Amino acid sequence: MALNLRQKQTESIIRMLNLNQPVSLTGAANEEVYKILIYDTFCRNLLSPLIHVKDLRKHGVTLYFLIDKDRKPVHDVPAVYFLQPTKHNIDRIVADASRSMYDTFFLNFSSSVPRPLLEDLASEALKSDSIQRIAKVHDQYLEFVTLEDNLFSLAQKSSYVQLNDPSAGDREIEEIVEKIVGGLFCVLATLAVVPIIRCPRGGPAEMVAMALDQRLRDHLLSKNNLFSESGGFMSSFQRPVLCIFDRNFELSVGIQHDFRYRPLVHDVLGLKLNGLSVKSEKGGMNYELNSSDPFWLANGSLEFPEVAVEIETQLNKYKKDVDEVNRKTGGAAEGEFDGADMIGNTKHLMKAVNSLPELTERKQIIDKHMNIATVLLGEIKERSIDSYAKKESEIMSRGGIDRSELLGVLRGKGTKMDKLRFAIIYLISSENINQSEIEAVEEVLRELEIDKSAFQYVKKIKSLNVPFAAANSATKGNIVNWAEKLYGQSISAMTAGVKNLLSTDRQLALTRTVEALMEGKPNPEIDSYLVLDPRAQRSSAGTSSSHLKGPFKEAIVFMIGGGNYVEYASLQELSLRQPAPKHIVYGTTEILTGEEFVEQLMLLGEKMGLGNAAVSSK
Repeated sequence: MALNLRQKQTESIIRMLNLNQPVSLTGAANEEVYKILIYDTFCRNLLSPLIHVKDLRKHGVTLYFLIDKDRKPVHDVPAVYFLQPTKHNIDRIVADASRSMYDTFFLNFSSSVPRPLLEDLASEALKSDSIQRIAKVHDQYLEFVTLEDNLFSLAQKSSYVQLNDPSAGDREIEEIVEKIVGGLFCVLATLAVVPIIRCPRGGPAEMVAMALDQRLRDHLLSKNNLFSESGGFMSSFQRPVLCIFDRNFELSVGIQHDFRYRPLVHDVLGLKLNGLSVKSEKGGMNYELNSSDPFWLANGSLEFPEVAVEIETQLNKYKKDVDEVNRKTGGAAEGEFDGADMIGNTKHLMKAVNSLPELTERKQIIDKHMNIATVLLGEIKERSIDSYAKKESEIMSRGGIDRSELLGVLRGKGTKMDKLRFAIIYLISSENINQSEIEAVEEVLRELEIDKSAFQYVKKIKSLNVPFAAANSATKGNIVNWAEKLYGQSISAMTAGVKNLLSTDRQLALTRTVEALMEGKPNPEIDSYLVLDPRAQRSSAGTSSSHLKGPFKEAIVFMIGGGNYVEYASLQELSLRQPAPKHIVYGTTEILTGEEFVEQLMLLGEKMGLGNAAVSSK
């Protein structure tokens, strides 16, 4: 696919490790050139999901260090620097060069280096008489973190707070928008595509869209631009659509509990940069959940009970295959020596030996997901996460909830943060606000010593008639009360008596809108959306000819203010269920758990003088 962001970013990194020279046909860098890699924390996190230690060695990197770490000189060896273009990093580079830490310096910046910083680098290197050590300076346009083929994050923290802070001035907002535009420009430069841009009018989405359109237009004026290969008449009919939204478009998704495997692992166990640390009775274990894990890829979007069934199925299949190998290599049970039997046995033995690595890998994957599922099940039982997910789904579907049921959930199981999230979902989804109900909810929150600032913030925003696309974003569903029955039993017990939490036709407002934008048909929900084509002559109205409105085979969906695995899963399901499969890449300023997003709402509430003392999530 043209939009394989993970592959494109990996190729750029490998080229960088090869001193920005063409890579051999095998994909390996020149191993004869041994080198040292120096990076900052951001670039380390950028590399982490893409390049493992063994890959670094394959590309000639023998040592790697954080730039702020105390390092000893390694003479006669080139150093590849991969850093964000900041004043601090420039100063460290100059200090390293002046001390002759390495033979030559190949400087690579994650985004375009501002001219003042470049001038600082040149003047300071001249002063220290180390300019000859700096071999090359490259803008890599890689300032984003790719977690999966179709998932990326700009890793820009607290953007929701920054964009919604009532005390933020115009200049501060412009700086945040410019930073987001810079990250998106890097994504488009890596993909080498100039998309058609669509977004709702008003708010951060329009600000980012307009600024990105201008940035692309300015860049396209230069003859040797980063998109020259993707230009031309032919590609105009194959260009993707970039759909930009901001978190307030569908606030509820950032807060709700979800019962699918990938969102659960992220929300409950804290998946970070595809890495997971799981604590159990047997001790702590660190796991990687990425494209090299076929179980994770195949089952990440399934409801948790279905995943438990699949683990059991895979385990039984593994046992059957092992028994088959044992049976075939066991030889004749009794009887005389038979030469033919020996030849046959030898063949079976060779086949068994060849199958051992594959069987071992399968067992490791099964054990990993069994351990993860067991820990998840403990959390689900202790916190009644299945009940929260079910009730929240019903609230969003029906537009309300019975008062006694509402208060019962708040006084039931779950952490303080679970209850706060549930209360906010109730507030967002209620079509008619009942003041006495709101007061009752606030009283329960006060009794439980739960900080109400996030609740009060959403209440204040809702009173200002800010629309939250929550109603009808989910359909009703049921799940049997299996957690109590199954907790503490073997994983195989999960195969019995389980129903899906949500029906298969559940669709988020975001997903419906993206589907309509990709279809390109007249639709009252999106007809007012801004249409921008950076390659075309600017239209004062922000609209253009009909061919710019689709249909599109490929889309990049970007959420300003924090995204999540719930939206990612929903968009991937959309791409797969089309008659002709479409390709959708999902990106966001940062990927947040429900708790992390609510903490940003709490901070905004505090800035507005709402709420009370800090809440514990326990």
